[in-house]
Amino acid sequence: MPTFLRRPLAPALLLGLMAELLFAWRLTTPSILVFDEVHYVPAARALLALGGPANTEHPLLGKALIAAGIALFGDGPLGWRACSTLAGTTVVVGTYAILWLGLGRTRPALVGALCVLLNFTVFVLARIAMLDGFMAAFVVAGTACLLWAMRASGGAAWRRWTAGAVLLGLATACKWTAAPYVAFAGLAFLALRRPGRWRGMRPIAALAVLGGVSVLAYALTFLPAFFYAREPLTLATLIPFQAEMYARQVQVLPAHTYQSSWWTWPLELRPIWYLYEPVDGAQRGILLLGNPAVMWGGLVAVVACAVAWLRTRSVAAGCAAALWIASLAIWAAIPKSLGFFYYYYLSSIWLGIAIAVAFEVLRERLRYWDEMFLVLAATLFIHFYPILSAAPLSRPGAFQRWMWLDSWA
Repeated sequence: MPTFLRRPLAPALLLGLMAELLFAWRLTTPSILVFDEVHYVPAARALLALGGPANTEHPLLGKALIAAGIALFGDGPLGWRACSTLAGTTVVVGTYAILWLGLGRTRPALVGALCVLLNFTVFVLARIAMLDGFMAAFVVAGTACLLWAMRASGGAAWRRWTAGAVLLGLATACKWTAAPYVAFAGLAFLALRRPGRWRGMRPIAALAVLGGVSVLAYALTFLPAFFYAREPLTLATLIPFQAEMYARQVQVLPAHTYQSSWWTWPLELRPIWYLYEPVDGAQRGILLLGNPAVMWGGLVAVVACAVAWLRTRSVAAGCAAALWIASLAIWAAIPKSLGFFYYYYLSSIWLGIAIAVAFEVLRERLRYWDEMFLVLAATLFIHFYPILSAAPLSRPGAFQRWMWLDSWA
């Protein structure tokens, strides 16, 4: 590996540039609203106009970021999706940072980040105006900040820890499903605290900052709603509004074509067609599917990490396995009447981390297997690219060539 790539900043910048170019290429196709964009783009327009509440089942920040894109680039496909590409790039670079901070080596950090970049879920959600991409970006960046704090002491550690808490609060301000990660961060701090880690940070004070700052950051994102022309929020109605959001989150909804149970998501049994219709002069499709190499290979990696932790008490392996397991367990506990494959988005990101850690733990036995794995993942990305990117297809039935399972159709 060239010397300049062994330093953490240069690969991070190259990854960021590569990811942003990949996500932004042909971003304005399709030119129509896709899947849940029909909910979030109108809500972003309403927020930009400060007209009144819209899409009240979710907090404001994700819709505010879509609104920022509209304000910068106009009310069209570029404006709707521009900020989503930045969120996807943050996920890729943040994954690299997590692995570099956790393992101290560039190679596994690059392997994990490239697995995430080549995972179809990240690509598709980086090119659509939905909330999950923003939520994931803040969770990944917040996790990286908290690990960065682990390497510091005194004021630097506190500043990085506080930044991580802010980012986790902002993640929750996109979607509530990020809230458990604040608790995960606190538990990880208590479990991993050793001499030389988070030096000078007392547990009670650290947990108080984590909880207090994340809640404050979350609350401040509601500030635009205080200026609505119709039904503005007030300090008196801010907390009752949270109860209203909760009621909407747990309401019983009618059956949906693409609904699926949480236990099916790791197996990719029911992906989602975000688009499949003639648009912009051609038959086009967007399938939210994970890269089979990453999604299924990642499950093997989680098991390998769990076994490595049981045998050697490897902290990195234990954390990689626990992170994915906990991310899926959230959905087993959440009282929602319907589930969808895109809820698995954060878990699919953590699979990239598990793969990198597994190859690192087993690198003496699996020398160069990581390179072959990345070649496989890249090959599958190229193969599936037409139905991930809304590229023109030859005919309405063209999608069949990519349907490995009947349930994907």
